[in-house]
Amino acid sequence: MRKKHGIVLALFGLFILACKKDSSIKEQIDTFLGFQKPGNFPEPDYNFANNPITQEGFELGRALFYEPRLSRDNTISCGSCHIQSAAFTQHGHDVSHGIDDRLGTRNSPPIMNLAWNKSFMWGGGIYDLDLQPIVPITTHEEMDENLKNVMNKLSKLPKYLELFKSAYGSENITTAKFMKALSQFMLMCVSSNAKYDKVMRKEGGAVFTAEEQEGYVLFKQKCASCHSEPLFTDGSFRNNGLGISPVNDKGLYTATLKETDLYTFKVPSLRNLQYTAPFMHDGRFLSLAAVLEHYNAEVQPTRNLDPLLNQENKPGITLPEVEKVKLAAFLSTLNDTEFIKNTLLSEQ
Repeated sequence: MRKKHGIVLALFGLFILACKKDSSIKEQIDTFLGFQKPGNFPEPDYNFANNPITQEGFELGRALFYEPRLSRDNTISCGSCHIQSAAFTQHGHDVSHGIDDRLGTRNSPPIMNLAWNKSFMWGGGIYDLDLQPIVPITTHEEMDENLKNVMNKLSKLPKYLELFKSAYGSENITTAKFMKALSQFMLMCVSSNAKYDKVMRKEGGAVFTAEEQEGYVLFKQKCASCHSEPLFTDGSFRNNGLGISPVNDKGLYTATLKETDLYTFKVPSLRNLQYTAPFMHDGRFLSLAAVLEHYNAEVQPTRNLDPLLNQENKPGITLPEVEKVKLAAFLSTLNDTEFIKNTLLSEQ
């Protein structure tokens, strides 16, 4: 009798777990709303007509983003260098770490608000999000794999046959479908719910403190020419006077071979600075304070220095300590806690 009673309890327990799992899945389905343009953002640059976001395509892209089989030795995924808790950067590493603990030459940029990007990578050269993953997958220091091998590995896994069929109506795994699915996941990585956004959208009575407001005024005076609102980057490539790195990274010049592009790098967004240190293309600055001091007193008169940093008889932007404090207060309003905790973007 006790044995029979125990079996009943075990079956009941399994039933409860199954219900919880179904509830969890339902919750994910209920919260998937597709791509939503934030009210204070401009129209996106990505052509969604060529790759409409569906729940099935997004879920396939999410699985691929966290799939280590994209690398040669099956150890490194996109999510290894773009970690959600660090706003999809590789927090704590000055440059990216790939397979066999190989070191890259650049800091992992955040994956956020890519629908508004016209070019990708610190040094440019990629102008279509659907093609961007080819670079990390094939780069020796990163994943060191080729797309043919990736497709072969995925095609042997029932999980992906099912996911591709669900997303595209066929188990046939192709590079084009693979790339578009990854794009669908990355396009959904939208950071737009920081305090700044809520103030701009007049949500919930959100307002800046006096110090944040003063910092905002300073920001518009001294920073907004390159870090334009609401994305906090103008997407351009500029030389900000860092000086040449030990590896002599030539930035955009490597892609264009134009002398005027020597040592110019993409202007990064200032969103989520609380989570994305270290800063600059090579991760040379460990803190926001170090970045602000660079612009105040350490800008080098290097070749192709951006004219905006060479206007007051000396390179840089004058930033007294009191202004640094106010700027930092404003920049803290760009940290989006909801973004880094959004379970829809987490590994499932």
